[in-house]
Amino acid sequence: MGLPALEFSDCCLDSPHFRETLKSHEAELDKTNKFIKELIKDGKSLISALKNLSSAKRKFADSLNEFKFQCIGDAETDDEMCIGKSCCKSLLTCLCPFPSAFLHQIENASEVLITPLEKFRKEQIGAAREAKKKYDKETEKYCGTLEKHLNLSSKKKESQLQEADSQVDLVRQHFYEVSLEYVFKVQEVQERKMFEFVEPLLAFLQGLFTFYHHGYELAKDFGDFKTQLTISIQNTRNRFEGTRSEVESLMKKMKENPLEHKTISPYTMEGYLYVQEKRHFGTSWVKHYCTYQRDSKQITMVPFDQKSGGKGGEDESVTLKSCTRRKTDSIEKRFCFDVEAVDRPGVITMQALSEEDRRLWMEAMDGREPVSNNSGKWNNKDPSTAQLDSIGFSIIRKCIHAVETRGINEQGLYRIVGVNSRVQKLLSVLMDPKAASETETDICAEWEIKTVTSALKTYLRMLPGPLMMYQFQRSFIKAAKLENQETRVSEIHSLVHRLPEKNRQMLQLLMNHLANVANNHKQNLMTVANLGVVFGPTLLRPQEETVAAIMDIKFQNIVIEILIENHEKIFNTVPDVPLTNAQLHLSRKKSSDSKPPSCSERPLTLFHAVPSTEKQEQRNSIINSSLESVSSSANSILNSSSSLQPNMNFSDPSLDVPPSPTQHLTPFRKAKALYACKAEHDSELSFTAGTVFDNVHPSQEPGWLEGTLNGKTGLIPENYVEFL
Repeated sequence: MGLPALEFSDCCLDSPHFRETLKSHEAELDKTNKFIKELIKDGKSLISALKNLSSAKRKFADSLNEFKFQCIGDAETDDEMCIGKSCCKSLLTCLCPFPSAFLHQIENASEVLITPLEKFRKEQIGAAREAKKKYDKETEKYCGTLEKHLNLSSKKKESQLQEADSQVDLVRQHFYEVSLEYVFKVQEVQERKMFEFVEPLLAFLQGLFTFYHHGYELAKDFGDFKTQLTISIQNTRNRFEGTRSEVESLMKKMKENPLEHKTISPYTMEGYLYVQEKRHFGTSWVKHYCTYQRDSKQITMVPFDQKSGGKGGEDESVTLKSCTRRKTDSIEKRFCFDVEAVDRPGVITMQALSEEDRRLWMEAMDGREPVSNNSGKWNNKDPSTAQLDSIGFSIIRKCIHAVETRGINEQGLYRIVGVNSRVQKLLSVLMDPKAASETETDICAEWEIKTVTSALKTYLRMLPGPLMMYQFQRSFIKAAKLENQETRVSEIHSLVHRLPEKNRQMLQLLMNHLANVANNHKQNLMTVANLGVVFGPTLLRPQEETVAAIMDIKFQNIVIEILIENHEKIFNTVPDVPLTNAQLHLSRKKSSDSKPPSCSERPLTLFHAVPSTEKQEQRNSIINSSLESVSSSANSILNSSSSLQPNMNFSDPSLDVPPSPTQHLTPFRKAKALYACKAEHDSELSFTAGTVFDNVHPSQEPGWLEGTLNGKTGLIPENYVEFL
């Protein structure tokens, strides 16, 4: 289980759960800092102490083996598992068996290993520590100012009270901004270490093997691991850049208007309140973090003070009977209200943090002076006119027909966006009930293809809910996180058939079309992976914009890739009976036990998500060219697969289209397999020693060739074959 995500919306509440989560991140940073210090020390010892090489190398390797990466979220991608789990163990394997007698003088090792690690520790972790000091200082200042402010007598002059209120608001705002910036920095450092920490180690070992005269065979074995890890690091770096921009954008939105981006909570109201407690000699006010649920009328009070850093007593829950505002002249404190409980005698007097805070608490508890709550605007949005009705199906069919008849080979299809004003104009024409009966050519023939594709995506985003529905979203994400590829497809197959009929028909219509687009990826440059990047956030858009949702974008893309690659099976066959947990565990175990040695542990290629807005889609088109180079080879098998006929029957939402003949491949060179290999991915070929391949040529993916065997085209490990 990885570290929980730090939500910007929790900075405003500053709840005990948020503080505990923040502590776990801080502890991880301290652990990383301590580990890097130890690693640097051991690295210097390795470089300088040639006589004690054996013991120094073992200690260095042991340090690597003991360290474990902690990723944000409840699951890791294949690349993160490659970096986090395989990295240290593989490096340990490379270091331990090599005899120390053949080690020679290492030159420039400090520049390769020590300097980058020291730089990361000082610049990144050091910056996070400075941010923590600032955050702790502002916490102390804010809590102190707030307590001083709340102790002001209501009998003070109005001008003095207003001035004090303004001062508290300024301190609160500054504390909130510092909190957001600190959370953002902690998040950034946690993700940076995934590549800025591993890259120096990778470079150091590469340099180390260069000076091994007798370690030639070991260096060759390390080459495959280096290639795989380099791809994983690059994929992780690419996702980090996209995720960082999304998280930074969310932080800015939270700064500008935190109420509009409040996290959906199971509680009607929650926050800090001061509760009056009677003592033998007078009364005292104790700070509590309180939650209230209107359905059960349960009030939970947790004594907690941020300055002391922990609880000050036991939790207490009571059932609300009534809530009444406390008159100003009846008590010295401001912002007070009384609560009566069913299961507790007497009256509980509470003090809110401000007049607005008291108003919200009283309305949540149905107090005697209800005030209109503006919190409804957090979740209410303008109703959309887009629906999954006959008009909606007609719009999507017309757009698909225009694309497949006029622009199926246009480069950057669905990635390049149209002019927003023209897109809106086309949508208004298509959504006119009079246009629903017109033929496809009457409407879309005069519009640019990029305008038509943008209109299709915009209409899907205008639906009241995502096409794959909010209630199934977590299930789809969990299915994409499964380790076994066959189990992923099976789970998603079952979930698709649980969707409402209209949703499933629309999804089938769209996936059949996207499969046709992917079949022409050599012309339009839109592979299955790229289409997943474009449509993942649209078809599986989250119900709320949070850091955790941004982290799950990469799994949304995987779901769309699986739907496109397996669309015929998923939509045209009935799913199998779901296995129980015990059966599923047993089948996975048998599958892993019986699996023969593979030529690679090639991960499923992932990309960061395309943002939902048109402006962000334009930005994504700039970086998409680099993504295409990584993913195009992994999906090259689609070139020889069947394509959908463009002139499909639009009268029925469920389509059954026969495939077209496979494309003819012209052979270039032949190659012979030196070793046997078992494919781990659909884009790879399985073969035995002595197999002869046709049409062998370099792939865009490092370390891989592309060839044809028995009419099937796929990837072949470069070091497993020799050319004839």
